[in-house]
Amino acid sequence: MALFPAFASVSEAADSGSSRKGAELDWLSNPSFCVGTIPPPSQQPEGAPGLVSEGSPLTRSPLKSESSDESDSNRKLKQTSRKKEKKKKKKRKHQHHKKTKRKRGQSSSSASEPDSDAERDRSSRSISKKESEKPNHENHAAADTGRWCVWLEDTQAVTGEAFRTDKKPDPANWEYKSLYRGDIARYKRKGDSCLGINPKKQCISWEGAPTEKKNSHKHVERYFTKKNVGLMSIDGVAVSSKTEPPSSEPASFIPVKDSDDVAPSVTTWLNPLGIYDLSTTQWLQGQGPAEQESKPPDSQPDRENAVLKAKVEEFNRKIRENPQDTQLWMAFVAFQDEVMRKPGLYAIDEGEQEKRKRSLKLILEKKLAILERAIESNQSSVDLKLAKLKLCMEFWEPATLVKEWQKLIFLHPNNTALWQKYLLFCQSQFSTFSVSKIHNLYGKCLSTLSSVKDGSILSHPVLPGTEEAMFALFLQQCHFLRQAGHSEKAISLFQAMIDFTFFQPDSVKDLPTKGQVEFFEPFWDSGEPRAGEKGARGWRAWMHQQERGGWVVVNPDEDDEEPEEDDQEIRDKTLPRWQIWLGAERSRDQRHWRPWRPDKSKKQTEEDCEDPERQVLFDDVGQSLIRLSSQDLQFQLVEAFLQFLGVPSGFVPPASCLYLAMDENNIFDAGLSDEKPLTSSTLSFSGVGSVGRMDRLGCQRWAQGHNREGEEFIRNVFHLVMPLFSGKERSQLCFSWLRHETAKVIWCLHTKNKKKLKSQGKNCKKIAKNLLKEPENCSSLCLWKQYAHLEWLLGNTEDARQVFDTALSMAGARELKDAELCELSLLYAELEVELLSDLRGAAMSRAVHVLTRLTERGPYGSYTGQVLAVHILKARKAYEHALQDCLDDSCVSDPVPTSSVNRLVSLAKCFMLFQYLTTGIDAAVRIYEQVFAKLKGSVSPAGSGLEHSGSPHGLASALEAVTLMHTSLLRFHVKVSVYPLTPLREALSEALKWYPGNQVLWRSYVQIQSKSHSASKTRRFFDGITRSTKSLEPWLFAIEAEKMRKRLVETVQRVEGREIHATVPESGLTNRIKALFEHAIQSDSGSQCPLLWRMYLNFLVSLGNKERSKGVFYKALQNCPWAKVLYMDAVEYFPDEMQEFLDLMTEKELRVRLPVEELELLLED
Repeated sequence: MALFPAFASVSEAADSGSSRKGAELDWLSNPSFCVGTIPPPSQQPEGAPGLVSEGSPLTRSPLKSESSDESDSNRKLKQTSRKKEKKKKKKRKHQHHKKTKRKRGQSSSSASEPDSDAERDRSSRSISKKESEKPNHENHAAADTGRWCVWLEDTQAVTGEAFRTDKKPDPANWEYKSLYRGDIARYKRKGDSCLGINPKKQCISWEGAPTEKKNSHKHVERYFTKKNVGLMSIDGVAVSSKTEPPSSEPASFIPVKDSDDVAPSVTTWLNPLGIYDLSTTQWLQGQGPAEQESKPPDSQPDRENAVLKAKVEEFNRKIRENPQDTQLWMAFVAFQDEVMRKPGLYAIDEGEQEKRKRSLKLILEKKLAILERAIESNQSSVDLKLAKLKLCMEFWEPATLVKEWQKLIFLHPNNTALWQKYLLFCQSQFSTFSVSKIHNLYGKCLSTLSSVKDGSILSHPVLPGTEEAMFALFLQQCHFLRQAGHSEKAISLFQAMIDFTFFQPDSVKDLPTKGQVEFFEPFWDSGEPRAGEKGARGWRAWMHQQERGGWVVVNPDEDDEEPEEDDQEIRDKTLPRWQIWLGAERSRDQRHWRPWRPDKSKKQTEEDCEDPERQVLFDDVGQSLIRLSSQDLQFQLVEAFLQFLGVPSGFVPPASCLYLAMDENNIFDAGLSDEKPLTSSTLSFSGVGSVGRMDRLGCQRWAQGHNREGEEFIRNVFHLVMPLFSGKERSQLCFSWLRHETAKVIWCLHTKNKKKLKSQGKNCKKIAKNLLKEPENCSSLCLWKQYAHLEWLLGNTEDARQVFDTALSMAGARELKDAELCELSLLYAELEVELLSDLRGAAMSRAVHVLTRLTERGPYGSYTGQVLAVHILKARKAYEHALQDCLDDSCVSDPVPTSSVNRLVSLAKCFMLFQYLTTGIDAAVRIYEQVFAKLKGSVSPAGSGLEHSGSPHGLASALEAVTLMHTSLLRFHVKVSVYPLTPLREALSEALKWYPGNQVLWRSYVQIQSKSHSASKTRRFFDGITRSTKSLEPWLFAIEAEKMRKRLVETVQRVEGREIHATVPESGLTNRIKALFEHAIQSDSGSQCPLLWRMYLNFLVSLGNKERSKGVFYKALQNCPWAKVLYMDAVEYFPDEMQEFLDLMTEKELRVRLPVEELELLLED
């Protein structure tokens, strides 16, 4: 058959023609397809033998041998195929009798048949090896083909068609849509067209493929997607230029020159100078060269690994030499993070590198192994054991961790820092937390430390600072109870400590603390009035009277009894259930924060108490009583109690418990500082809430005061403790009382309540006059100053001037040596300056007269008119000499006395204001720079960030006060005149680097920066401060600054307060605020600060994301499970789950004053 049917005539002509022509056109025939020579499929052998000789290549035989041996091979093939077919039939019959009959589907049988046919086809194509080895002497051509592979088709005759007819039907073709996929040749089609068609007029529709290939638009992924975030952890490739021979062609790019073209010299203990090569170093180590020298570390990863390896060797060498250096061990533990970021140093292959790189557990295990080695060498090191416990929080269960903590506390019962961390750990474990458990733990801690201090535990000595640390732990316990809702127990603790410290009988003073507590129990259970209650006389008076026969009970006059205020808890029953519960709960918190005591005049007993939780037993306070021998700590106890009650005494909790006690956002309230930057009294409570306050976040009630009974309780406390002190301490208490009353006046001014302002002002002036009438207070300049300021706030300017003039006349000619006189004159001058509309008449004002008369000898004279220039020059010289003397004295004496520090501060502030009024703002700034340059050597930067008023006043507090005066002057000058904001911003930035914990400076900074349109500089500054300090204030004010900017943007976008138009892009403020919150709660101080969690939860709820807000709430409970305000916020934000939150509060033993059952009864009534 012809290869191409169209040329069949040509091939026939070639056969009849000459042999030469036939040889040329021989390629046109296809002798492999011969008609009539192929046996039917039934006669083909199953394994057709092939004539293949061993060792011969499998090639086709020439066409000449095909015609000679066709007949012989055909006969042999037919005979062999018939014999094998008979054998197969017999075998099938034999197997058919053995097998049981099974029904098979047609599809399975038909599917197997094409496979068997294909096997037969393949087997018939080759001749078996055995038959090819038999000698064939019948034909000479067969002998020639012994060395070659002969195909079956090649041996057939060329006559006939080369197609087979399969007469056996395949039922599968009827059942399925297409042929069996194994019978279809596989190919790949390139393009949808076909050769020979006109693409403009004709087209082919391919079945199973789309007519047109859709253009896949691949979405460009941003850098923050999940897929690309992983790229951030991949190390960058260093770009460096290779030394190549210069070429004449111009370069297509500018090559990047690398300064480190040569591998840096690695310094080790064998090669300290880095001058030996590798072979010399190996010789020093006693090693020979390697068999296959590796190439030098020319690449960047090799150099980095070499540097890391050198650091590891250096650490190991130092640790071997000095295993007792705990700081070195801690540094080695911290170094593991850097090593694991470059794991190629220890990895075997790339796969292991990736595993190491992403395995946090591997890093933790390695750190743990290092710490265990360190503890073996340093058995008494507490820091190493604490680091191990902190690391094991990732591995161990809470119960196991608590046991390890208990073992550590048992070994070191005298370590106050360890106790503080242990209490914080137990307090923040949600799974094992309960209020009673933590309360008892505080009692155990304080009683153990008291035993160590008394010498009862002989095995452990008293460490320095134990008494101060015990006082800080006591305050931490009181704030813990207040935040958990058990305010009655917290008040009882303060009451017990006041009696235990100041009214101790002489007969028990020599006993240890445990013995004194045993004697104190009868007094507590006797029912006698305690501190803050009417008729309280103290423990000592009760003991003396008991020795004489007890108190004489006098029936009080019934006329003195005032009716109790009828405060209705539920005023509107139509409100939702959760709002009614929140209002009633907060109302009871405000009214019932004092412990309930039976009133003997009304013949009440303990059974008459409606809420048993309001009664406080001795077991709740007995273990926590401690003995304070220091006079300073005793006065701080009174200040802390007053601050706890809401009196602005100026006391701030110690740094160890400050952020735990922060739960109010009043740190952002500027008060009247915007209107009066010079004289605004900073009544901030540092974010620490007072007792009886569970208000919602953002509710400004910082100076509203308590109800009538609460204010009476505070007055009783003042009357009880003021006789215990004398001198400046007594004046300070009176000043705190007067400031508390003045704060209510400022609150009325803030709310513009004129009716209440009049009554409150009258009451406040009455208290001030009564205090000044006392003989010990008549010469107290600080009280006169506060009284004059009160008159000024009430609008009585002339009366206030008369009070100031009277006080200055009483002081006499003390000149610049008295700090209180300087402060009085300073406040008088500042109030006068704030009355000026501009600075044109500042030099002739009453303020310059006051500051000038302060430097003159002789009695004070009232203001008569313009101050003479000669007097101004004399006053300036006097200020200069006095300030220089104060600076010299402060630098000479090592422990600077408090009086010298106070005098330096007052004098510098007066001189700065004097220079500002007479010369200008630049002269005032120069005074500040002079003081700063002299004192900055004695103060470390950020040294005051974690030290507050609880510490002794030193040069750090002096410099901080002068800095505040400097910034206040700049703010006032910007307010009243045209002056750039840059000096003020720079001054605030510089001051905050030194005092990152000063909230007044932060408030001013945020307020000034909020006026700027560019936030990048502010953000860089916040980022730098948060990296350099552990204070939480930078985080809080950074969040507040971004929230202020967000509110500003939304105000611009809103039209008439209705809808938001996205004309101004938000520029990612929401995500930035979320990131700031997340970073802040990852710090040690931020993770357990209730205020930060409340702000975070409030912000997310304001965005409308309820699910994420709920997740943050439960995350907050994991860190601060004791904060009742978090649960109350959750009830407000997620009212549908109020019952779940109340059950959780009950389970954790938080104080729920209004149970749901009682609420249902009240609603029914």
